[in-house]
Amino acid sequence: MQERIQKILSARGIASRRKSEEYIAAGLVTVNGVVAKLGQKADPEKDNIEVSGQVIEERKQMLYYLLWKPIGVVTSNVERWEAGDGKPMTEGKKRAMKRRDGSASLPQPLRDKTTRDLLPPALQGKIYPVGRLDKESGGLLLLTNDGPLAYRLTHPKFDHEKEYVVTTRWDVTDDVLRQIAAGMIILGKETKETMVQRIDPRSFRIVLTEGRNRQIRRMVEKAGNRVASLVRTRILTLADPKLQPGELRPLSEGERKDLMQAVGLC
Repeated sequence: MQERIQKILSARGIASRRKSEEYIAAGLVTVNGVVAKLGQKADPEKDNIEVSGQVIEERKQMLYYLLWKPIGVVTSNVERWEAGDGKPMTEGKKRAMKRRDGSASLPQPLRDKTTRDLLPPALQGKIYPVGRLDKESGGLLLLTNDGPLAYRLTHPKFDHEKEYVVTTRWDVTDDVLRQIAAGMIILGKETKETMVQRIDPRSFRIVLTEGRNRQIRRMVEKAGNRVASLVRTRILTLADPKLQPGELRPLSEGERKDLMQAVGLC
């Protein structure tokens, strides 16, 4: 079946669709030996689609980092700023401006500490959080500039696992754990069946393959309890029990390869 070339390149993990369009426009992509044109379609099963060495070199510059997001930090790549800080209005600050009712004349500053603040200056604006953890939750967060990987990890059709440890305010019964594992209606739709494993009377481990807004908290509350703490301990193949809150490290080559293989990008 024929598809747009930029879609094929994205699915193969070469680049995001937008970046693929840039490669095509620059004449760096060929189909059956002929330079491709923007908007052109091809059959990935029949046509020979090749990219230049320049594209491959750019792919080698992809960055992959694992962060243990502390509780109280907002998952955001937006540049944080304070009102009246006397610093010039940068493009990052302009993007950070939040207008009340869409008509306020003065920007509202972002005062909460963000994941961007935890990065060294050399990485700020260069790597981005894949998905998010809410402000009250902590744990593992992948940051990268690899668009195709981010898409594979966040789009619900791929069903990739993320594991969490949940601690509740009160003892959680076996019946409640069964309800959560079997699926329940939240936000007007039933959650998928999932693996739930008790750790102790007030904590359990859960593996999700979907990521609705505050999903775990909503399920626990619907079952008559409240979440006291929520920590993500695994993202598909990525786990690191030694990583400390606020600590950032690059993925090893082995971790990167295992992750790419798990999402079907190698």
